Amino acid sequence: MALIGYARVSTAEQDTALQTDALRKAGCERIFDDTVSGAKSDRPGLTAALAFLRDGDVLVVWRLDRLGRSLPHLIEVVSTLEARGVGFRSLTENIDTTTPGGRLIFHVFGALGQFERDLIRDRAKAGLAAAAARRRKGGRKPVVTDDKLKRAREHLANGLNVREAAARIKVSKTALYAALKASQPSRSSIP
Repeated sequence: MALIGYARVSTAEQDTALQTDALRKAGCERIFDDTVSGAKSDRPGLTAALAFLRDGDVLVVWRLDRLGRSLPHLIEVVSTLEARGVGFRSLTENIDTTTPGGRLIFHVFGALGQFERDLIRDRAKAGLAAAAARRRKGGRKPVVTDDKLKRAREHLANGLNVREAAARIKVSKTALYAALKASQPSRSSIP
């Protein structure tokens, strides 16, 4: 079993020394690092660390927020490690998935993450239902208003092409084409 460390700081002005010292003290044989915001998905040091890990190894971080961009991302990374037979340890929070207690804590995190996603989905559904009850439709307001459509039709009747008419009413030609198509009666409604 090898302990492999991962350290991350958000800016070049910050230093990983505090984290790497703690990781070395914990017994990490090799330490990978990144200087990149936690919100970024492209982290070459983390990618290299994940590729380096083997069955039975343990990925060690100084604190949970050094690994995951969010709780769902953290759970995803640790679940992927677990599926590969790799453990995970966070020094500050004293979480170690190689122990039964550590696995339990992480399963609780997973349940909380799922609970949060369910709440967000339920709130979104409730909001859409409330809007529908008020006869409101979600989404962006149309770019081509009835007035703009009327003016565009006048421009087209006066010999302008769709691109020129769209430029005059300050919309894209794609938006104007869509509005013109949507405003025509459908063939199925014509007897």
